[in-house]
Amino acid sequence: MVFNKDNPHNDLPLLPPECEVETKAILKKAIKANKALAELKSKGSIIPNQNILIDTLTLIEAKDSSEIENIFTTHDKLYQASLLGEKNADPSTKEVECYRQALWHGIEYLRKRDLSTNLFIELVQIIKKNNASVRRIPGTKIANSQDKVIYTPPEGEDVIRTKLFNLEKFIHSNDDIDPLIKLAIIHYQFEAIHPFSDGNGRVGRIINILYLVHQNLLDTPVLFLSRYFIKHRKGYYEGLRNVTEKNDWSNWILYMLDAVEHTACQTMKKIDDIVNLMNNFTKIIKEKHPKIYSKDLIEVLFSKPYCRILSLTDAEIVGRQTASEYLKRIEELGLIKGTKIGKEMVYLNLGLLDILRK
Repeated sequence: MVFNKDNPHNDLPLLPPECEVETKAILKKAIKANKALAELKSKGSIIPNQNILIDTLTLIEAKDSSEIENIFTTHDKLYQASLLGEKNADPSTKEVECYRQALWHGIEYLRKRDLSTNLFIELVQIIKKNNASVRRIPGTKIANSQDKVIYTPPEGEDVIRTKLFNLEKFIHSNDDIDPLIKLAIIHYQFEAIHPFSDGNGRVGRIINILYLVHQNLLDTPVLFLSRYFIKHRKGYYEGLRNVTEKNDWSNWILYMLDAVEHTACQTMKKIDDIVNLMNNFTKIIKEKHPKIYSKDLIEVLFSKPYCRILSLTDAEIVGRQTASEYLKRIEELGLIKGTKIGKEMVYLNLGLLDILRK
């Protein structure tokens, strides 16, 4: 049947695709992407406390993924909300924080269960802070920036759930398809099903990282593709559209493999930069204030770009009065910068902020 953008795409083909998805060009690119991902998995182990990397990178991903949906906040607002709580944050920052909470929920979910439609529904409920479920009401249309319809997703709860069940089966099937090639196929299919009234893009991008962890391609959630999608937005949307309209799986899969390889290399560079900065902090504090140095102190200073007195006391490094003195001494060394947020003094790790913003 010929695709019509104005009609519900209830004929969206089930998986696996009937065409060849492991061409010579795709397999060649998959080898490079897998190599970069394996190097990233190994590189992550050089950070002494994995939470340092996970906490900071998930904040970046939350911001970037939400930006794709035209939900904008700044790194500073997001880090402050993460440290001080979202009570006084603006609506966009709160929505980005919900995305981060959904991502963590997904990681915890995978410790006991597999990727499933139930998980997808839980993710969108956390993101949207409501009781959203699979679409029941017809009329959903996908439009471009000129408000022209470019795609009408499948309609009817039974139709959508059938396609989601097929997607689950494909995710967990014991086939010989390279997992990164499957990642590209899974991402397209979820976005084409478009099972929810809102939040599909963000749920789909969380599924990406959960799938990589589920396949043991990564130990921890440290590879996020949203920034690549933003920088190569035209290729992203053209790739999705061409699978739908022309059955062009090849160029879409190559795009996704490029995204994995490029992002893995960039993330490795971030890890190296963070480790070098941590070593520099260690060297300076040991030389200038050896009595206050501890491995735990360094880790607290890098667990988030912002820290406060409570960060040191919660980590049971020192008491409140001593914690205040420690942070003032470290600020005098030029390593952190104090600023008042409300009534509280918060200390910024400017070097770490610069690395994360790149």
